[in-house]
Amino acid sequence: MGGPLEGIRVVDCGHWQVGGVAGVMLGDLGADVIKIEDRVHGDPIRGFTAIFSATSRVSGRNYMFEHCDRNKRGITLDLQKEKGREIVTKLVEKSDVFFHNWRQGVAEKLGLDYATLSQNNPRLVYGVGSGWGPEGPEAKDPAMDFAALGRAGTMYLAGDADMPPLMFMSGIADQMGGIMLVQGILAALVDRERNGIGQKVDVSLLGSMISLEGAVLDARLILGVEMPRRSRSKMGNPLWNFYWCGDDKWIILGALQADRYWSAFCEVIGIQDLEHDSRFENMGVRSQEGNSIELISILDTVFATKPRDEWIELLRGAGIICGRVQTVSEVIEDQQVLANDYIVDFDHPEWGPIKMVGFPYKFSRTPASMRRAAPEFGQHTEEVLLELGYTWDSIGGLREQEII
Repeated sequence: MGGPLEGIRVVDCGHWQVGGVAGVMLGDLGADVIKIEDRVHGDPIRGFTAIFSATSRVSGRNYMFEHCDRNKRGITLDLQKEKGREIVTKLVEKSDVFFHNWRQGVAEKLGLDYATLSQNNPRLVYGVGSGWGPEGPEAKDPAMDFAALGRAGTMYLAGDADMPPLMFMSGIADQMGGIMLVQGILAALVDRERNGIGQKVDVSLLGSMISLEGAVLDARLILGVEMPRRSRSKMGNPLWNFYWCGDDKWIILGALQADRYWSAFCEVIGIQDLEHDSRFENMGVRSQEGNSIELISILDTVFATKPRDEWIELLRGAGIICGRVQTVSEVIEDQQVLANDYIVDFDHPEWGPIKMVGFPYKFSRTPASMRRAAPEFGQHTEEVLLELGYTWDSIGGLREQEII
């Protein structure tokens, strides 16, 4: 049995990462995702390795396009020409979902807006991935991931109070935007099954990051104060902190209810003499700045005496929440990650056996799966056109006219 979206057809006019990720997630869940690219230039993400200064493993392919476009069929069209738009319209008439992340006004100019497409398919779920949202004075302005990270306040969520905004690896806002676009599309599909009619859903990079940071922003909205940036050396709860271990690796403690674990913690790391010390005996006194700074300094010295995994074994044996602060290379080898198919094996048609990021969910009856490599440029154009009723002669004519 296929994934939970088996039988759902999606027309994907997305590009770059936010559009690509949305299509991938729907494809992972079993949908038939048909990606439409410009017949000359294609999706800009195909050239991402040149921007990223990364080396493609195989000429003409790159890792980022695989990340953004696996589990899709790919066709090429010139949407500036009427016959190209006519093909999209025919395809949408037989589809459940259409989405894009064009700038505001582009879909209307092409005649591929919701009002137009839904006339012939009122059950259509129409998704838009925008930059700054559909309303407001900057709704038509271009946006990219990095700009959204800055505008949403994300770059101030890490680091000490006196630090400048911190650089993030690019892609977080795009990835989140794709995830939220899929959530909106799935909700609209559920509503369609109940009420028999589709609708338009707009998800922006800005709105997605606002949602991701919801608890932080609600603190400011409701309490009237900003959550302060945190310094490792001044954490009010030293058991909610991370420490450098004797093997040059970091351990993180996650004991939010610190008093619950304080006695066992003191015993397992060998500081029983401090358990009832008037400076540290409960959260009320431990959280005072001078006391927390002093305790963190003590813990820095203690944790430096043993390797990380030895500390983790001891702490977990005492029921204390802790974990590894891992590099990317450590994450992809993490046995817990592998056991849950968060990283999966895939036999790529050109690269051979590889590993890729898998699925964040597990279904008992209709599992997600990786079925297709990202399509080669225009790989499925003829296949899809034949499904729409075009003949080989008419397809040849479209090629001569530079429609496909």
